[in-house]
Amino acid sequence: MEHAPLTQPSAAGPKAPSREAVLALLHEHTETPGLRKHALAVEAAMRAYARKLGGDEELWGVTGLIHDFDYEKHPTPAEHPFFGCRVLEERGYPREMIDAILGHATYSGTPRVTPMAKALFAVDELCGLITATALVQPGKTLAEVSADSVLKKMRSKGFARGVNREDIDLGAAELGVPLEEHVDTVLVALQGASGTLGL
Repeated sequence: MEHAPLTQPSAAGPKAPSREAVLALLHEHTETPGLRKHALAVEAAMRAYARKLGGDEELWGVTGLIHDFDYEKHPTPAEHPFFGCRVLEERGYPREMIDAILGHATYSGTPRVTPMAKALFAVDELCGLITATALVQPGKTLAEVSADSVLKKMRSKGFARGVNREDIDLGAAELGVPLEEHVDTVLVALQGASGTLGL
């Protein structure tokens, strides 16, 4: 099912930083391989949604790549993502990026207004669930995962307990996309990046 592109005002302001600069910032603050792979997964999902919804693929991609860069050293709700967003502000990153990153934390009080902010929130937890589903397959690959298997694991409360199912449901609803279609979009994006993700 095709969706009409979501329109958004074109804000005159700083352009998206280069992916190289964002990746360097991620690596500067995040050493854990799992967290780095999560960043790459969210980047892939964000690029897919940018193409689907008519967004700026570079801006959406780097926003996904950097959204959790402060989490390793500042994991508490008192610090994440606020510490990281202050760093991004100091570096002159676009306000739309910063607001989307703030909005992916439901406790931040920042509303998710733009399509990019809604997409970031929608794909974040789902990327974790899809990755966890791949890791329990016989070959530990994304190629073995189907949308149905992800949905089945989502309904199994004992599986990947750290994944917030309510956020996945809410994210799809905010995007206005049926859950099954949402899962399929993100799964296909991650399968396309499987080499980078080591899955």
